[in-house]
Amino acid sequence: MIDPDVGMLISLSGALLFATASWHKWRAHAQFEAVLRSYLLLPGFAVAGVSWVVPAAELALAVGLLLAPTRAASALAGAALLLVYATAIAVNLVRRRIDLDCGCAMRHERRPIARWMVARNLLLAALLAASALSWSERPLGAVDALTVVGGLAIAALLYGAIDQLLGQVVPRIALLRGGRT
Repeated sequence: MIDPDVGMLISLSGALLFATASWHKWRAHAQFEAVLRSYLLLPGFAVAGVSWVVPAAELALAVGLLLAPTRAASALAGAALLLVYATAIAVNLVRRRIDLDCGCAMRHERRPIARWMVARNLLLAALLAASALSWSERPLGAVDALTVVGGLAIAALLYGAIDQLLGQVVPRIALLRGGRT
């Protein structure tokens, strides 16, 4: 059983993550379809359809994580989707296709896949799955609301900072040193 503050923080963070991921894919749909095709994991005829299903599923997960009746199922489905993403990246890393764009950048920049992305998605999947556990019946108050809102802000800023560090700064430093990440 988890504290409702923790469960709410994880659920809201997951909803924010999936909503922004969905928005990114809708905004640059042709680019997302090209990224999906480049992973070489789907039959060619399925890529176009899947390129529409993925952002729709992410949006549905974001909404589902906000609603108490669908929260646990959405958390488990979200964890499963993150595991699919981790697997897709891992398969292509094993294939040594490290030049692939991850398709996860929130900007119109290309970001090559890397091992840390697999670890990130595994960690996020574990957190989402944990939020599907039973929540204690403790009533939430005003202080809890401040805790959750503050925690959400910190989680979003921390996620963005780590993403920026591992996605841009570390690879550039490695290039300057003549190595790889």
